Amino acid sequence: MPDVGLRSTIMAVAAVLGLAGAFILFLLDFETASRLALAVSTSIALAFLLIDIVAKLRNGDFGLDLIAALAMGSTLWFGEYLAGAIVALMYAGGQFLEAYAHRRADEGMTALLAQVPRTALRLLEDGMEEVPIPDIAVGDILMIRRGDVIPADGTLISDNASIDESVLTGEAFPVHLSKSARIESGATNAGDAIEIRVESRAEDSTYSGIVKLVEASRRSKARFARLADRYAIAFLLLTLAIALAAAILSGDTARIVAVLVVATPCPLILAVPVALAAGTSKAAKAGVLVKGAGPLEILADTSVAVFDKTGTLTAGDPEVVSIEGLEGPERILRLAASLDQASSHVVGRAIVREAQRRQLTLSRPTDVSELPGAGISGFVDGIKVSVGGDNYFTPDGKPSLPPEKKGRMQAKVFFDGRLAGEIGFEDRLRTDAVELVGKLRKLGFGRIVLASGDERSVTAAIAGSLSLDAVEARLSPVEKVEVITRERAAGRVMMVGDGVNDAPALAAADVGIAVGATNLAAAAEAADIVLIRNDLNRIAWAIEIARRSRAIAVQSIFAGIGLSLVAMLFAGAGFLPPVTGAMLQEVIDVAVILNALRALR
Repeated sequence: MPDVGLRSTIMAVAAVLGLAGAFILFLLDFETASRLALAVSTSIALAFLLIDIVAKLRNGDFGLDLIAALAMGSTLWFGEYLAGAIVALMYAGGQFLEAYAHRRADEGMTALLAQVPRTALRLLEDGMEEVPIPDIAVGDILMIRRGDVIPADGTLISDNASIDESVLTGEAFPVHLSKSARIESGATNAGDAIEIRVESRAEDSTYSGIVKLVEASRRSKARFARLADRYAIAFLLLTLAIALAAAILSGDTARIVAVLVVATPCPLILAVPVALAAGTSKAAKAGVLVKGAGPLEILADTSVAVFDKTGTLTAGDPEVVSIEGLEGPERILRLAASLDQASSHVVGRAIVREAQRRQLTLSRPTDVSELPGAGISGFVDGIKVSVGGDNYFTPDGKPSLPPEKKGRMQAKVFFDGRLAGEIGFEDRLRTDAVELVGKLRKLGFGRIVLASGDERSVTAAIAGSLSLDAVEARLSPVEKVEVITRERAAGRVMMVGDGVNDAPALAAADVGIAVGATNLAAAAEAADIVLIRNDLNRIAWAIEIARRSRAIAVQSIFAGIGLSLVAMLFAGAGFLPPVTGAMLQEVIDVAVILNALRALR
């Protein structure tokens, strides 16, 4: 069976060709052939409509399409073929517009799936071979080159490794792993080539599980009913009541056709998607990509917000916030930054930036050696300088800061083998995050929650700065989905995130919004809305657009129902024959659509 877009296109083409062909045949004095062309075009539209209605009825979905089907069927039954063709054209046009508005609503997860490795290097006794991922077996030894995505969960055979787990956990800093440590699939090797022993098949591994979870979440998300369909049953019963009353009181069954034709809910079918599509267009111009009218309509209804931390509420780029030690902060920073000029690590770059901000004069390092993700050593001005985390140094290099300060990342600095001091880092809160939370409160959001894979001490500090309602820390992708499920008790949930680790929650939420400059592709595929411009304030703006567009759509619904009701009464009284009624509906269509287009302003 053709998809909605193709089906609506076929219906629209058939209706246009039927009317055009009938008009030409009428001019050529082939009246019978002209009527046949009208009947055929109406029958094609009715056939597709009936197929769609049967599918919906099986799911308990009673829509306004039923009235359109009754109208077309009655015109065929009573021989009002021109009226039927006009109704078919109006209905097909509405379906085409709605399909166009929704066609990007479900574009799949191509970017997320593209991140999944296709092949791996398997080590053999006499060399290595490149094999497809499905051929990897438990116990195989794989070589993971720098920059490669780890294809399956395994155990590290090499002495150490620097692993970027940001797409899995949201943690901004690469982690240093030692021999025999477990490595999860989906992470990226940020250091030199390593070897791992496969502990589970690729299809059973962590990253594969995330992909499956996203797919399951998208499938399980209930389809939000079209706004106009909420009034379908009441309008249908009212229409049938007026039609039957007109036929009984007048004794003319043909009045049923006239009533059904003017009752055809084309203003609703057309105006609602037009208003919502206009809203999505306006949002797109401001850098907010909404994947169809459905997500925009749901966004207008949200009252609960769940945020990821790293790269969403924070910049995802650490900054130096403290320098403590016996050597003096300026000296510690200058020598550490001089050494870190030779490092590409995110922490090293932060140290160099801070030194440059303070306009310190940096020296050229020599004899530099770096253990990726762990630390770096070398000589600066004749002094042996070492900068790194706890696991880079001997047991003598114990943390000197009290436990309550360990909510932030620390780097130790050694001069000639003795601890000189420690540099503290924070992934700072984005300035627009504070503004966004305030705007959400004004928009009526009663609950705003932080759901992060980071440590509780870090997330609690962020939550305190933003006056959030709840904090969930150290969450896996699966646990983030559980948070979404729990928060639904308070209202429709909007999830905002930026990475693969957020993708399942973005897909499971009523509306998922992808933000950020890094790791965005995978999150964008699972989300319903994507911030093309990295400005959190545009989320609040998108909500305002959604609410205004929905208000205009609702206004169009009641305007359409009101005008149709007046037309039905005139048709029932015999003042509107079917063809005239169908033409009047065209006028009503134009009026209601013009009103819906106000959403563009």
